[in-house]
Amino acid sequence: MADHSKHEEFTELPDLSDFLGEDPYLAPYQQDLCRRYQLFTKSLCNLEEAEGSIDVFTRSYVFYGVHRQADNSLMFREWAPGAQALYLTGDFNEWNSRSHPYTSKEYGKWELSIPPKTESSPAIQHRSKLKLVVLTSEGEELYRISPWAKYCHQSPDSNTYDWIHWDPSKPFVHQHQRPKRPRSLRIYEAHVGIASPKEEIATYTNFTLNVLPKIKDLGYNCVQLMAIMEHAYYGSFGYQVTNFFAASSRFGTPEDLKRLVDTAHSLGITVLLDVVHSHASSNTADGLNRFDGTDSCFFHSGPRGHHKQWGSRLFNYQSWEVMRFLLSNLRWWMEEYLFDGFRFDGVSSMLYHHHGIDMSFSGGYSDYFGMHVDEDAIIQLMLSNHILHTFYPDCITIAEDVSGMPGLCKSLKKGGLGFDYRLNMAVPDKWIQIMKELKDEDWDMGNIVYTLTNRRKGEGCICYAESHDQALVGDKSLAFWLMDKEMYTNMSSLVPMTPVIDRGIQLHKMIRLITQALGGEGYLNFMGNEFGHPEWLDFPRKGNDESYRFARRQYDLLEPENNLRYTQLYAFDRDMNRAEEKYGWLASEKVLVTTADEKDKVIVFERANVLFVFNFHPSNSYSNYRVAASQGRYCIQLDSDAEQYGGHGRLETSTEFFTQPESFRGVNGQWMPHSMKVYIPCRTVIVLAKEDIE
Repeated sequence: MADHSKHEEFTELPDLSDFLGEDPYLAPYQQDLCRRYQLFTKSLCNLEEAEGSIDVFTRSYVFYGVHRQADNSLMFREWAPGAQALYLTGDFNEWNSRSHPYTSKEYGKWELSIPPKTESSPAIQHRSKLKLVVLTSEGEELYRISPWAKYCHQSPDSNTYDWIHWDPSKPFVHQHQRPKRPRSLRIYEAHVGIASPKEEIATYTNFTLNVLPKIKDLGYNCVQLMAIMEHAYYGSFGYQVTNFFAASSRFGTPEDLKRLVDTAHSLGITVLLDVVHSHASSNTADGLNRFDGTDSCFFHSGPRGHHKQWGSRLFNYQSWEVMRFLLSNLRWWMEEYLFDGFRFDGVSSMLYHHHGIDMSFSGGYSDYFGMHVDEDAIIQLMLSNHILHTFYPDCITIAEDVSGMPGLCKSLKKGGLGFDYRLNMAVPDKWIQIMKELKDEDWDMGNIVYTLTNRRKGEGCICYAESHDQALVGDKSLAFWLMDKEMYTNMSSLVPMTPVIDRGIQLHKMIRLITQALGGEGYLNFMGNEFGHPEWLDFPRKGNDESYRFARRQYDLLEPENNLRYTQLYAFDRDMNRAEEKYGWLASEKVLVTTADEKDKVIVFERANVLFVFNFHPSNSYSNYRVAASQGRYCIQLDSDAEQYGGHGRLETSTEFFTQPESFRGVNGQWMPHSMKVYIPCRTVIVLAKEDIE
């Protein structure tokens, strides 16, 4: 359970010594860093003084919405400052819009108590439909869903969602504790609705029974769930949230989701929620927009409250009640569902008043400081990280930020925003560029190494070769870029590989391993890409006749009777993760690149006392190729050319390699005292270590 102890004490100023020592170019912006820290500490103190404690404030879901009392009476509370009157209607009162009025309280709050029935049962039954009736200052009557609704559902005959009173007599009780925070984070990014080969919306139960075991087998220790927060439009991928406290009903009930999380925990899998606090759906009937009839209840009024690219509403992070709502939302998912952390979507949009629109962020550090920075949003993110890491010390927070904001993943006390990781979004862009623009013989080894290692020192990074973004229609996954012309015809393992399939399978493995081994402190894979899923992702819409053909993941391609090479890619991904689990290279800070040879197309580096040798050359294999290595005897721990991975079996895996006291000059001019000779076939990577894999 959560530790609800008092928050840590903060000093007057942050300790910037490490921050500035690692990045001297930040020296002119010390005042900016101190200012945002001071604004954060001031906000924290103000909240505690006014609310009694940050714990109480950030668990306001126990106060707002609907709650059954000890005597089975029901207490309803809302914040609707622009409303003239508020009423509750639904199945329980035969949809009489004025029979149950709320009482107006101070600060725009409203309250309604409904006594139990004569036999002492609650006046409103579990699964009953409800609506709030908002009477605006202009006398207009609006039907709304409570912002704190725990369950919403769309009826087959309706275009909007209903608020469903969720109060089961036997709520699900979690049986398993959260796993310990992983030493190395290997994330399986997943969408419950597409997690089935069937052309339909898959369920939480399907994911629990059929996908979690695959995630465990593949060696991923974390699943990141997308599109869980309720969203009226399925095709939004969950990024147009309508109901922030409700788990999406299209996949099942809240109890089904709790069972999914609990099962994942039983398997030792950490579960992250893709949380969207950067914006909200512009829906009114089933969203937050114009909840109380005004343009400014949860959002900025006027143009500032509208995202011109996304067509969504933008939160007013300076608002006391918005802070309460969003911070309590984080606590709700942690407490009620036992999630282990969050991937924060759209952080770049939050950080700047321009929301990153038409910005390249390729200039100086002035991009990250100044009047164009939204300090209110920055404070909101700092408060979010503070409460999460205070009450849940093992909580993981990841920021989706394309801008490269310095200090995003520094601790608050050291002048940062407090995230644990940021997504390294430059890497998948680089792979796509290489696929589109360059012939194999023109791949730039130095540029690949630079892209994979170019990240802020002292700030955790989640690296990936491809995520859901690259799977969407209009783009291509790596497998599609490499093999799309033949993936539907030539993937049988019963016939020899064509040149296209051979190239695609070998490079698919190499790209994913070099990304994991060199690109960050954590690794992410989008579901299905581990085995080279053969199609893009496209949700049902008018443009495709509402088809589910591409809104699914074809796990059935892995069935043994199909004899398809997808199983070979799956096997390599599994063994890559298992090797990482053993050696922990993602958790190792020290990386030494010793070879990045443009002519030979060879990259060699050492991390976590493991030696990685990549030969990207399309045709040249090398015998007795000298590589730098720490002194010792090496064995092959992973060989992408092994036949079980769709390789050609050119290496004898029992071969031992011995270093010699022959110096080797690395790419940065450094001399290594020992080296050894290896055989490295074309389009192959071998992973060498000083002990055999068990």
